[in-house]
Amino acid sequence: MSPGARPLPQVVAHRGASDLLAEHTLRAYAKALADGADALECDVRLSADGHLICVHDRRIDRTSNGRGAVSTLPLAELERWDFETWKEPWADLDDERDDADAPPGVVLTLERLCGMVADYERPVELAVETKHPTRYAGLVERRLVELLDRFGWTRPRPLEQPRVRVMSFARTSLRRVRQWAPHVPTVFLMDRVPPWLRGGSLPFGSRITGPSIDIVRAHPSYVRRAHQAGHAVHVWVVNDPADLRLCYELDVDAVITDRPSETVDLLRDWS
Repeated sequence: MSPGARPLPQVVAHRGASDLLAEHTLRAYAKALADGADALECDVRLSADGHLICVHDRRIDRTSNGRGAVSTLPLAELERWDFETWKEPWADLDDERDDADAPPGVVLTLERLCGMVADYERPVELAVETKHPTRYAGLVERRLVELLDRFGWTRPRPLEQPRVRVMSFARTSLRRVRQWAPHVPTVFLMDRVPPWLRGGSLPFGSRITGPSIDIVRAHPSYVRRAHQAGHAVHVWVVNDPADLRLCYELDVDAVITDRPSETVDLLRDWS
């Protein structure tokens, strides 16, 4: 980066390289890392037998060839279904797969994704979004904190950059995470800014705001106000080059994108 250039925002791969590959699959995350993403984003829901599953929707109908709500299905049942070929019909014929040891389309657990992040050849961060409402209430956060603790990510060493952060639209979810893992950063996601937060403040304990790109586009001054209040700004989902340029010029701290390869390339060109 040349002297005086703007700092680059962190590039966070939204559900992996999900513009190209099936979301929340190991292949999508491997592709995002190969393309230079700084961090990976995932959504988590709890299976019927207590496993954290990387999936966005309440039901598996859209992203697999199975049916049913995640919360009603045990892991063994989820592993029966293909979570890949709905978007990649020829994936099982790809001789250059990075994860040839994994069955095509296997459901991805958060534990396995954490293992990929922990073992990667360069430092990578993980942004985990808890999905609410859920029939399991605080059990999602309890299981999440237990898993992160097993990887040693709930108590970073002094001066060590946190490897994980937890995001949610639900204030109760973030409150539970702060109670059980106070050193894990939390991100308050917003698809609109409530009147009492328009000055840049956040619910108690959160130090990162997560506005949608629609908010930033309509109210770019919100980024400045959030920064003045001492908060980092992580914007979702930034796929359009014009939106990325806006975020870059506003000095946002992270952009969450379905297109990590294109995003990394553009930011490098601008710097």
